[in-house]
Amino acid sequence: MTVARATTRVIEPISLADTVMGGRLVIHLEPNGRADQALVDARRVIARIDRWAARLSRHSAASDLSALNADPRSSVLVRPTLASALLAGLVAADASEGFTDITLLDARLAAEGLGGAAAAISSRANDWQIENRRRGSALVIRPPDLHFDLGGVGKGWIADRALHLMSSWPSVVIDADGDLAIRCAPGECWEIGIDDPREASTQLTLLRFQVPSRGIPSRWGVATSGISIHNWTVAGNKTHHLIDPRTGRPAVTDIVQATVIAGSTLRAEALAKAAVIAGRDAGFALLERAHVQGAILLTESGEVLALPSTLALLAT
Repeated sequence: MTVARATTRVIEPISLADTVMGGRLVIHLEPNGRADQALVDARRVIARIDRWAARLSRHSAASDLSALNADPRSSVLVRPTLASALLAGLVAADASEGFTDITLLDARLAAEGLGGAAAAISSRANDWQIENRRRGSALVIRPPDLHFDLGGVGKGWIADRALHLMSSWPSVVIDADGDLAIRCAPGECWEIGIDDPREASTQLTLLRFQVPSRGIPSRWGVATSGISIHNWTVAGNKTHHLIDPRTGRPAVTDIVQATVIAGSTLRAEALAKAAVIAGRDAGFALLERAHVQGAILLTESGEVLALPSTLALLAT
């Protein structure tokens, strides 16, 4: 996913990039004549996100998430950052009608040919609960063999939180490895290119997010999910990272990629993943029930489909 700046006047955006949770984090913002302060604020937010990501990554044995997954007790007290991200997992599950599920780590590892798991491991979303405690901490109650994977939920949570931290800047895009949290000031617009997974350096379409000059600052979440990037060959079979919680196996789907526009990045991420897993017909129906602001789906036959609400966001 690429980001370009388009406004009613010529503005040079400030952009800072970092590597977070195994992906790329970029902050784009309009400096409004305060480039030095913009860089200071962006660096401060990136440092904060680095600390969050270090607590949420399953790839680090020192993270709070890894400690929870390795804990043999059925009740574990977790610190505020992990507690908030786990609660975001519940929000994502509700928004996606259960298709986005953070209890599928073992199934994900099995799909990658890792972890020694051979059997399908379906959703365990009903096997755990979380109880709030003092000062943002929480008690996680689950069977010790239930393991969490925040994945896209973590990226969406980080993007939304980062946008909030940049609240003093009216026009900002937080790009958390392709999941975008967008805020736009009146009289300006952001143009977001949706990449075509079939051919490098090409785009399916260009979206424009703008606010009338007499409007108020607005925000959006944009997320893209698909089966064309994170995939592998295991025992001679092609597989991918999107696990269907109904089967515990990589989704069998006729959708290659889905982009969803919603009011938050977390919600957009959850629904984009859900649309791919559910497939064309069920996915479109789910997105319509969710009243998303727009959606673009690429099918395995090469069709590019969009919800009618998306037309207002297409750049002309």
